[in-house]
Amino acid sequence: MPETTLGAPGRAAASVRRAAAAPATAAPAAPTGTQSVERAISLLRILARRDAGGARLVDVVADSGLNKPTVRRLLLVLMREGLVDQDPGSRRYHLGVETFALGSVAAERFGIRKIAAPAVLRIAEASGDTAYLSVRSGFDAICVERQEGAFPIRTLTLAVGDRRPLGVGAGSLALLSFQPDPNEIRSIIDVNAGRVNAYAPRIEPQRLLSLVDQTRAQGYAFNDGMIVAGMSAVAVPILNRRGEPEAALSIAAIDSRMSPERRAQLLALLQRERERIEQQLGRTQSPGVRDLAMRARGRMRA
Repeated sequence: MPETTLGAPGRAAASVRRAAAAPATAAPAAPTGTQSVERAISLLRILARRDAGGARLVDVVADSGLNKPTVRRLLLVLMREGLVDQDPGSRRYHLGVETFALGSVAAERFGIRKIAAPAVLRIAEASGDTAYLSVRSGFDAICVERQEGAFPIRTLTLAVGDRRPLGVGAGSLALLSFQPDPNEIRSIIDVNAGRVNAYAPRIEPQRLLSLVDQTRAQGYAFNDGMIVAGMSAVAVPILNRRGEPEAALSIAAIDSRMSPERRAQLLALLQRERERIEQQLGRTQSPGVRDLAMRARGRMRA
């Protein structure tokens, strides 16, 4: 399906006549319907990766690698459908209200957020720090729940809806490290290499491999100020019935509240809530993943 929408038979016929009159070698091949859908979805993901400030047209063009007319055309279609909105003052593009509505429906289907939300609140109340729930989306981790504790210095490094490459951040690192297939972990790091390098020198692909090994060995993920100096976070994975990381629970705090002794207390808190959630998920793991999870839990209790 060409990108241009044809609304009437007459217009379609005119378009066909123009195409027939054009030299066979003059025009590039029109994108297929599948390609157009993939391009539109990529634009939505680009906007989702931007913060609340939105994105300029030139930003979307640069991030997508598409030409300006194509990006503008796709954005107009998405705006007509309510999936994208443009601020009339700044002219910046944002995800639209229809995207929120679709996401809300999807969130209800994927029950992990509904199941885990009370746990995130309990963690924040018990620790006094900021608790997060993250889930995997493709090669990214998305924050789907956040609760703030009572401690006056709050570590708000993620907002609900923010996404990062898998491995960047404690919850994201837990999601990456406990993938059952080590080959998949390497593939994810390779695919994300360009985006991960944006966090260099504290995080880059080779260091991420080391962090994955460390996380798998100790049974939890620890971000020691690698994203924001002075702020640390600890995370554990929540495994689904197939033994794959369904989500990750994490606590973020300033460095002075992440001493080894307090970190152990926070891990115990995360562990208790993780086990509650997994029981609700009715997890049935494969033997290999079950062994990995049992080793991880044993180290957390040590």
